[in-house]
Amino acid sequence: MPGSNRGNKMNRNTWSRPASLVAAAVALALGHAAWAQTALGEITVTARKRAESLQDVPFAISARSGETLRNAGATNVEEVSRNIAGFTVQNLGPGQSQVAIRGISSGKTDRDLPGVKEQVGVYMDESVISLSLFTPDLELYDLNRVEVLRGPQGTLFGSGSLSGTVRYITNQPDPSGGYGDVEVTGSSIDGGDAGGSVRGMFNMPMSDTAALRVVGYYSDIPGFIDAVQPGGSVNQDVNGGTRWGMRVAMRFEPNENLSITPRVIYQDVDMEGYNRTDVWNMLANPFTTTEPRVTLEDRQQYTQLQEKFEDQFMLADLTIEAGLGDHTLTSISSYTDRDILVIRDATQLTGSVTFDLGAFRPATSAEVRTSSPLYDATTVKVFTQEVRVASDYDGGFQWVGGVFYSDIQRDYGQQLPTPGYDAIMEQIFGPVVCPPSPNNCLDSVNLGAPTADMPFYSNIPYDFTQVAVFAETNFSLGERANLTLGGRYYDFTEDRVLTFGGVFSDPSAGPGSSKSDGFLPRVLFSYDVTENVQLNAQASEGFRLGGINDPLNVPLCSAADLLTFGGRDSFDDETLWNYELGAKIGFAGGRAQFNISAYRAEIDDLQVPVVAGTCSSRIVMNVPKAHAQGVEIELAAQPTDHFDFGFSASIVNSELDSTITSTSAGGVTSVVAAIEDGNRMPSVPEFQMAANATYKWSMTDRLEGYLTATYQHVGDRYTQVADQASGFGTFNVRPFGAPTITSFTFDPLLPEYDIANIRFGVRADDWEAALFINNIADESAKLGLDQERGRVARVGFLTNQPRTIGVTYRRSFGGAE
Repeated sequence: MPGSNRGNKMNRNTWSRPASLVAAAVALALGHAAWAQTALGEITVTARKRAESLQDVPFAISARSGETLRNAGATNVEEVSRNIAGFTVQNLGPGQSQVAIRGISSGKTDRDLPGVKEQVGVYMDESVISLSLFTPDLELYDLNRVEVLRGPQGTLFGSGSLSGTVRYITNQPDPSGGYGDVEVTGSSIDGGDAGGSVRGMFNMPMSDTAALRVVGYYSDIPGFIDAVQPGGSVNQDVNGGTRWGMRVAMRFEPNENLSITPRVIYQDVDMEGYNRTDVWNMLANPFTTTEPRVTLEDRQQYTQLQEKFEDQFMLADLTIEAGLGDHTLTSISSYTDRDILVIRDATQLTGSVTFDLGAFRPATSAEVRTSSPLYDATTVKVFTQEVRVASDYDGGFQWVGGVFYSDIQRDYGQQLPTPGYDAIMEQIFGPVVCPPSPNNCLDSVNLGAPTADMPFYSNIPYDFTQVAVFAETNFSLGERANLTLGGRYYDFTEDRVLTFGGVFSDPSAGPGSSKSDGFLPRVLFSYDVTENVQLNAQASEGFRLGGINDPLNVPLCSAADLLTFGGRDSFDDETLWNYELGAKIGFAGGRAQFNISAYRAEIDDLQVPVVAGTCSSRIVMNVPKAHAQGVEIELAAQPTDHFDFGFSASIVNSELDSTITSTSAGGVTSVVAAIEDGNRMPSVPEFQMAANATYKWSMTDRLEGYLTATYQHVGDRYTQVADQASGFGTFNVRPFGAPTITSFTFDPLLPEYDIANIRFGVRADDWEAALFINNIADESAKLGLDQERGRVARVGFLTNQPRTIGVTYRRSFGGAE
């Protein structure tokens, strides 16, 4: 079939490899008959809006304590994902990572698709912070734990939790005593820059019933990408930057039945470039004959303008908990104010259009190379309010219920200021096609842009409101069985105004709206075979709201692309039914825990982002049917007081089950953007695994040494569905610069990669020092494909940080926490 990639489907080796690893891990655990009898530390979670043991939760959930994250050197969500089964993070540049759980992913969501919603909900304690492409990567210092809830969580967490939910749980203000800590880190990247960070926490009692907790941090983030400039000069380490912020929380407990916790979080990120390696650039390649030849190496890109990413994030929330006899009333109010500015060098994109538009005469080299920065600006203001009541008594019947409201005001816009471009258009098209006049027909202002020399402009404000009512009940069926029934009714409304202008666009302005309501059920069943063995099953539904597509840039579209991608003004809600079976097993006297789950998710109307070819536009298309099925395993063990290890793995088969075709004017039918039955869902590998181990030993009566190693394997994957199209990796190059080639070939399949880290440290009661090496083998991984204008303007890959060597020192002070 055209465009199919059957050779990438899961085979026996894909399944047998993790199976053998699991067997080896379990055998190692069970083989230690003489293990010490001290149990693993128990982690308390609140995944069901109530405190309970991690192992008692009757569905697949992972949690990592703040101490575990610190020992592993994990400082962001991408590093957290390395040790959690079924949890993947696609690095799309600073502040632009996308999270996927259980292989359920529609692929890379680009900046100019602001109407696309999340598939994974992300929360800071009780406040939602997820925002499609721009979910903030907040500092994890002084964190109590991270919870990753796998499978739809729509009942208690709503839209955006289609495939799961990630929760950052912070340490709360503590009135029992004053204490704090400070941590200083310095690091150097192999072939890159040096950086460092300072982080600290201070907890101060204000009375017996009140306390203040302050967290502050500053990071000088080192760069490692070099940018070749016109003329051959090289700007080194252009993707460095800074991140600083604070978290201030107060807790008041006027009496034993009431607590009030106001909090403010602020973070400022300022990056000077992007972690992109270019493999093709129309303006800089080794094949031109009439333009300067440029050969780019690994971890190099070509730019003639400085790129930037700026993000100011502020979250203010208020949590009130009140005891009402046998019940607890909880109110969470939150307000988020965020400003994001992305500046990309779009010179090659604009230049490719300028070259193609030459009608009266060909564009000159100077005209094609005219500097053209693209400004992407996003402003978001979010207000949410949740009020819930939960049972607070012993017994076989427990329940929680509440209401939720949110209002999101999001303004998104793009501007492409290109000095002298109006005059260039008049010269290229000539007076016959476009006669000069006071109202030049190719004048930017005349075409709807706010100023002259702006070939593209957009302004897309929208108002997004949600009201929901939810409830979940838990019934004990005898001494060993439990049944949970839950549901959520939701009502969403989205109102948008679309304004476009400039010669590249189809100038238009007009309102649009989208509405949806429905009910999300969930059923959970668990059975305790013994005190240490639980079997569980779940059936649940999740959803993601649909929306409105931006209009195509009609003047840039070829006739074929206009026919294929035109007329798709909106996209529908995405829904999912998840069915899973799992087991949680404790053994070796509490020294080991083994969890396994198997699931199948049936997806309707999967929302797939599609690059609309020559139109230089992106739209969302619904794939009628898709599925994801797989197995996840996690093993944590502590054979002795000195040694512990962990292992996690997931194998996933996630594919499209429908084909979308288009028929050309000549009657030829073809598959649209590789949306074909049997093709893989993007962004997620079929197999991934992670392992970690720590060995501790006494150096003196006061000093303890430790050695921690982590390893992660990520299998191959695609960035977007369309990357699987037959021949996608080969495209015809524009004849700019009289190149010696007529086509260029690259491999869009992101290859598998392996990352290993090691950390050696010494600690006492009140201090700790460590030496670490991250990415020991200096793996240069391809994390995502980054292309412009259907590949003809530029092709690049986002990449990871090279080998990094550093030291960190942490000092605690005050009373014991």
